[in-house]
Amino acid sequence: MRQEVLTWEDVDKLIDHLIPQFETEFEALVVITHGGIIPGGILSEALKINDLFIASVDFPNELDMEKQREKNRLLAWPKFLQFPDESLINGRRVLVVDDVWGSGRTMTAVKNRITGMAGIASTCVLHFNPYRSLFGTLRPDYYAAVTDAHIVYPWEIKRGPEAVLLRDF
Repeated sequence: MRQEVLTWEDVDKLIDHLIPQFETEFEALVVITHGGIIPGGILSEALKINDLFIASVDFPNELDMEKQREKNRLLAWPKFLQFPDESLINGRRVLVVDDVWGSGRTMTAVKNRITGMAGIASTCVLHFNPYRSLFGTLRPDYYAAVTDAHIVYPWEIKRGPEAVLLRDF
């Protein structure tokens, strides 16, 4: 699979491409861990949205997947580890943010849960990969670029005590 490594300048250009697309004013953002945290933070600042919430969603891990057939794994129900309370979502226009729409499972699960709470959800990603999507012609409401590559964002570089000690400053 082709890989693209992005810089912070690349991310700025993607955000600048997204902002004019928004057709409505949002009252809250729900960012999906881990990939949506940084683009969601940038968008919340740019759009002046103060209500920023986290959604953490888990699907079966690799060991569980080996025990199941491929089709069953892809249809697995998500486990919501963290999600805003219904009182924070009900009746509000919510922008759901992640870095990439690959299979679309996580974004679709979050959007459906918000809709189930009577929120009005719109989806937003930096990159949309229509070749991996499990949802046919369904796509994010807003996206900055279409890709078939594995994207490496600048916040995904190796960090931690070991990495910092090895760097030259």
